[in-house]
Order: sequence, then structure tokens, then C-alpha cells
Amino acid sequence: MAAVKRGCLAVVAILLVLVLAVAGGAAWSWQHYQQFAATPVATGQPSVTIASGDSLKVVVRKLREAGVHAGHDLEWQLLARELGAAGKLKVGEYALQPAPSPRELLLRMRDGRVIQYRFTVVEGWNIRQLRAALDAATPLLHETAGLDDAALMQRLGFPGQHPEGRFLPETYLYQRGDSDLDLLRRAHAAMDAALAEAWAARAADLPLETPEQALILASIVEKETALPAERPQIAGVFARRLKLGMKLQTDPTVIYGIENYDGNIRKRDLVTDTPYNTYTRTGLTPTPIAMPGRDALRAAVKPAEGSSLYFVAVGDGSGAHVFSDSYAEHTAAVARYLQRLRQAPAEARP
Repeated sequence: MAAVKRGCLAVVAILLVLVLAVAGGAAWSWQHYQQFAATPVATGQPSVTIASGDSLKVVVRKLREAGVHAGHDLEWQLLARELGAAGKLKVGEYALQPAPSPRELLLRMRDGRVIQYRFTVVEGWNIRQLRAALDAATPLLHETAGLDDAALMQRLGFPGQHPEGRFLPETYLYQRGDSDLDLLRRAHAAMDAALAEAWAARAADLPLETPEQALILASIVEKETALPAERPQIAGVFARRLKLGMKLQTDPTVIYGIENYDGNIRKRDLVTDTPYNTYTRTGLTPTPIAMPGRDALRAAVKPAEGSSLYFVAVGDGSGAHVFSDSYAEHTAAVARYLQRLRQAPAEARP
């Protein structure tokens, strides 16, 4: 009996050791798994891209190719199931720097938190500058290469519409796989909305008949000053001139109508008639001359009240202007501007 009892105790002891060993192994495995899930991954590449149809196995393989050597495939599978990400990884490009943990990375992929790139349409750009900037943007897909402006607007769904002034200056986010057409569609829709909002709030006595005319005037105001506070004043000058039937006489419109403009505007340019020469023609130009921002749109439809009909740059480098009610006052302001210009160092002259 004693021998049997000792044998039973030995068996119990062995079983206890096995249970403890299994428990210890499980605890170690769980700790190792948690450490894997929480430790930032080291990588040699800045990002990884999930394509349509990629399984978790394919994604893990891409991570290995990108320099991520953390964890075994089983651990990635267990983590994906724990996070509800299995079979739900979204297409797109995901950042690997700064190094995320596997948990954070799979959560990003589950939620579609892809890398966002920025493209800014700058206030005052014309369509040529906008298209050149789009051509240089990466990793944007370029679908407009080889299209002239008419074909571009056709692709955007606005056949016959002139492209100038039609894209709102703002910063737009995009992701890998988006195209320049995608960005232009969004910028066009944003301008339509901003113009409609401005037009709905227009002043009652505005000398403009359509939102299109407001867009044209806003583009001229945009090119005349970079100072937001001055835009309503400049819009006021142009609004009063339109009411009186005076020519707008604004240099930016003349420049827009010059082919191969070299940076200098000459007297012959002011007297050579073009559809955009507001020294030779009365009224607004046939199209906008640039992309106006929201401030310029608001100024065009709500110009400042006053009596000034002229303005000229101060010439002190501030970008500010002097506003005058009469031509005599304006002539004196121009003389002061020219004097400052002559006294300024050559490199500081506009």
C-alpha cells in the first residue's frame, strides 16, 4: 500500500510539474505575443502599399520586403483577428516611419488611415502655373499630360468653359493612386461652392449682373494686392469705375493678354488693344485672369464704400496702396511713388 501511495504521489507530482510547465509556457507565449504587438517595428522603407486583393499573408510578405522582421506569420494572424482586421485591410499607402507597432499598423490598415499628401493651389495663380505645379506633384498620377485647356475642361465635365479662375486656392489632401483630374474636380467644385456663397451675400447695388462677372472682378482684385485688408478698397475703386463707365485701367489684365510676357510692362503694351487690355476697353475682361481666393471673392461682391477712383503703390516695400478721389491727387501719389522708386536700391525695385 505504501508503495502504491508513493507511486500515486509521484504521478501527481509529475502532472503538477507538467501543468506548471504548460502554464509557464503559455504565460511566456502570451508575454512574447504582447511584446510583439506593442514593440515599434524597424524598417528600411518609409511606407508599404496594400493593393486591391492583397490578403494578410501578402501584406505581411510586403512588410518583410520593406524591412519589417518582427513576429511570425501566426502572430500577425492572431493580432489581426484580435483587432477585427482580418479580411478588412483597406487599399492604400501606409507610413512605416516613424516606426509604428504591429498593433498600430494593423489598426491603421483596418481603418484606412493612409498617408495623406498635400497640394496647394496658390491665390493668384493662373491656369498655366496651376497645371505646371500639378505636373510636378508626386506621387500624383498625371492624367492631364498632353491635354490642352479645352480638352482638360472636357475631361472634367465642363466642355466649353474657360479654365481660368475656376479652381479655388486651398490646400487639398490626396493619397497615392489619386490623379491630377481628381484634384482639379475637387478644386472646381470648391470654387463653384465658394462663388455661390459669395454671390448669395452680394451687396444690393453691385454693378455686376452674374456670378461669372463677380469671379472676373475677384481675379483682378486678387492680382492687384496681396494685402487682405486692401481688397475691399480696391474692389470699391473698380465697382465705382464700372458704375461710371470708366475704364478699369489695371496692369494685371494687360499682362494677362501679353503673349510671352517677359516681366516688364511697357507703354506700347498699354496702348496695344487686346481683349484683356482694360486701358483700351471698357468693362470687365472676357474671362478671369487668375485664381481668386475667398477673400477676393467676398471683396468683389461686397466692395468697400467710398469715393476713391484711383490707387497706386506706396512704393515702400509694404505692398500697400495710396487711394485717391481725383486725378490730381492720384498724379501726386504717382510722383511720390516714382521718387521712392528712383531712390531705392536697384535690387529692391519692382
